[in-house]
Amino acid sequence: MTCEQKARKAQPDRPVHIPCDSLLSWSSDFRNYEGVFNWGALVLFLGSLRVCLENLLRYGVRVSARAWIKFLCGDVFQDDQVYFPVLYLLLYSLVPPLVTLSIEKRLAKSQLGWRTGCTLHVLNLVLHLCMPMLMINMTCLNIGLISSVLACGIYTTIFLKLISYIQVNKWCRHAVMRRTLINKHMYGNGDFFLRERKKTFLNMKEYNQKTEKDEKDEDIEIVDKNLVHWPNNLTTKDMLYFSFVPTLCYELNFPRTDRIRKFFLLRRVLEVFLGTNLMLGMIQQWIVPDVVNTLVPFDSLDWPLTLERVLKLSIPNHALWLAGFYLFFHSFLNTAGELLQFADRDFYHDWWNSGNVEKFWQNWNLPVHKWCVRHMYKPVLHAGFSKFQASMIVFFSSAFFHEYLVSVPLKMFKPWAFIGMMGQVPLIILSKKLEAKFGYQLGNLTMWASLIIGHPLAIMVYYHDFVIQNYGHSLVTFYGQINSATL
Repeated sequence: MTCEQKARKAQPDRPVHIPCDSLLSWSSDFRNYEGVFNWGALVLFLGSLRVCLENLLRYGVRVSARAWIKFLCGDVFQDDQVYFPVLYLLLYSLVPPLVTLSIEKRLAKSQLGWRTGCTLHVLNLVLHLCMPMLMINMTCLNIGLISSVLACGIYTTIFLKLISYIQVNKWCRHAVMRRTLINKHMYGNGDFFLRERKKTFLNMKEYNQKTEKDEKDEDIEIVDKNLVHWPNNLTTKDMLYFSFVPTLCYELNFPRTDRIRKFFLLRRVLEVFLGTNLMLGMIQQWIVPDVVNTLVPFDSLDWPLTLERVLKLSIPNHALWLAGFYLFFHSFLNTAGELLQFADRDFYHDWWNSGNVEKFWQNWNLPVHKWCVRHMYKPVLHAGFSKFQASMIVFFSSAFFHEYLVSVPLKMFKPWAFIGMMGQVPLIILSKKLEAKFGYQLGNLTMWASLIIGHPLAIMVYYHDFVIQNYGHSLVTFYGQINSATL
């Protein structure tokens, strides 16, 4: 308390005023907005409830198990038999890992040179990525859209895993070769020198007094003996474990848990089951009608009405996206990790607090982020490229796989997902400048706006192109007539 404040307090007028800022001022120290958060959540809930009731009153109950099975798996009833064509595609996904293992075994035994082995790896990986394109486009199989998306996701995951598997084994192989060359250079090629070196080492350990450092080294040696060393990792069991474990980065010795937590596993399994059915119901009841309603205004370039339809689609689509994030990154990956006793459950960070778009991409999908940094970004930097060039290569690769996951299941090749992903680079620059100039709040809002608006816009564009390519403008005209009659 200053002297002036003490003097004023001593006066008989009983002062009540002190220097302070209003709570909502930027200079105020007030940060407790829990009530505002509750208000916003309640308003969002009531608004979403109104939209749900409007949807039910307008379209009725659209959820149909039979329609969803057809949408998921394709035409499963052929010639009075139950037929799941996507199984052929899933079974082939087990072949490339076994081929990769076979090539690595021959490289370890020096039966193949690296140039030949690398060529075989590339051919195997290219065929692996092309197989979904070939089988999904075969009209005789009639693989469902959602099945195609899941299959392409599995193939992409296995592709990234195999890249990591090949690269890690290459690192191990080169490390062993370097140690062998050093030993030959220092001790010669004969076994006599190695035996004498071993005897000398044992005699020194027998007669020298053990220090604390020696004991620690001995403990490390004991632990090291229990670890898997190259090339003992080149087994079918190890490859199958890596194929199913929830990570994209290969290691010879993964961190493991001591036991399976049954109650934790049960909760995650229930979340996967209930969450999947919730998402299926949301797609049928909420997403599909809103997506169909965007066709006519977008085709006729009625921009005000198109914007209104995009905003109307954004809320259910964003709710579906958030549910999908929790279902996959928390429920499903934790289920797989618990079953396989995989200890590293660092699948995501607090991406919702990201101050810019770059932080979002670093925090929301950690398995992919770790793979990109370990197997692409750092090797590119070591090759002499700049950080910006390395980042552009990473985003270019990510854009390719985003387009692969969309265009192949839709059986059409449009560049929108690729352009959208490459557009993240200028968006990152913009959001970082906004964060630096106006603070964290505006950068965070930019990140959220890109997610809420960008996804429904991409869905609308792909749906329009899909309808035009497969059904022509006649279907657009038909929907236009229905909307005119309804109005």
